[in-house]
Amino acid sequence: MRRLLDAALEDLLDIQTHLTRESTSAVLGRGFAQTLYRQCVKLASMPGMLGRPRPELRRDFRSFAFKGYVIFFRYEADTLEVVNILEGHRDIVAHFQDDDI
Repeated sequence: MRRLLDAALEDLLDIQTHLTRESTSAVLGRGFAQTLYRQCVKLASMPGMLGRPRPELRRDFRSFAFKGYVIFFRYEADTLEVVNILEGHRDIVAHFQDDDI
């Protein structure tokens, strides 16, 4: 099973909006956001613990780099829960410092 938190869904929308604006192509923006979403689905369908542990952010966080972005997730029972999807060049630690996830 998989679940995308509201923050992750907002991230996908922000990524789509940004790429559409930068490329002037709604098709490109939407297509890339769909590609990121499909990668989240794919991660949830794979067995075992995936990604890199991220204890510097939170004890239960893991991450997976994909096409310049980083998918942050955790396992809650039998569910892969996507927390955020961020551009890889962002200050990741600062982003999570004030979050109450």
